[in-house]
Amino acid sequence: MLTPAYKLTIGKKVIDTTDKPQASTVVDLKVALDMDTPADSLIVLLGRVGKLKPQRDDAATLELGYADNGGLTQVVTGTVADLGPTLINTRVVAYTSAASLLRTFVDQTYENKTAAEIVRDLADQASVDVARTDDGITFPAYVVDGRSSVYYHMRDLAGLCGFDLYVNSDGELVFEKFVGGKTVHVLEFAKHILQLEAQQTPPQAAQVQAWGESPGAGKGEEAWAWLTKDFSGLKGTSGSGDPTFLLERPALRTADAASTAAHAEFTRMQRRALRGRLLTLGSPQITLGDGVHLRSVPEDSLNKVFQVRSVTHRITKQNGFTTAVEFQSFS
Repeated sequence: MLTPAYKLTIGKKVIDTTDKPQASTVVDLKVALDMDTPADSLIVLLGRVGKLKPQRDDAATLELGYADNGGLTQVVTGTVADLGPTLINTRVVAYTSAASLLRTFVDQTYENKTAAEIVRDLADQASVDVARTDDGITFPAYVVDGRSSVYYHMRDLAGLCGFDLYVNSDGELVFEKFVGGKTVHVLEFAKHILQLEAQQTPPQAAQVQAWGESPGAGKGEEAWAWLTKDFSGLKGTSGSGDPTFLLERPALRTADAASTAAHAEFTRMQRRALRGRLLTLGSPQITLGDGVHLRSVPEDSLNKVFQVRSVTHRITKQNGFTTAVEFQSFS
């Protein structure tokens, strides 16, 4: 029988249940990782006993696993942001480095830079390390202004390029295209999967047209600030039929950029047409950037590889260790 275990480090204090699971003062542990939520979180409910007294701005790291197989996997690292003491417990909330992106505002214009170059520079200004970036669109000009945090500017760039944007378990930023997952985890119905629900809906549109605001490459590299009445050679199109979704972004100033953005938005709609959520026994190895391969599911359309969009790990004294995964189609 597997015994859930974890190593929780807050500041200089460590709770390690690998050898003595019963010694922990932790009542509830929850890790929420989500590509569609600005900042991932670690929420710990502590009994008001013991020497662990977290403070705001303490570094927090959590490793999860099982005491029986001798291995723990780091699932999140962040910084304590909120403390909620009561008479019987203390609620500790830590956020990943995405919180720094949300707090950073920049006014800057980039010329002839790839999306990756812009993202790396913004991350540097927010003091966030970068793990991986794909190049993405090259923008003749791209304006970042202080009306939105750098996180939302990065998310806009990811949407135009068809990339994912998230923070990995080491607190480093990832900005890249999903092409099947760094790791694909096989989950069998009635063996690994405790609960499963899925939703199939028609795509939002049958066609996407992307438009910018100038003739761009049609009039030379220095023409990006011009306006035009004829976008016929510069719009991007993906898919066919009706209805048509219009994507208008001032930054799409070349035919290649408009085409890439149209394809990215069309692909996003197609992938969201089949999505779902499952609950499995605690699986700390499943993380953002991975895929899950469902097998032996009664509904044949679900027996394939999906992209992991969110992961919630939870350990409670009453229910043990579980992992909830939200997924969507990617093919």
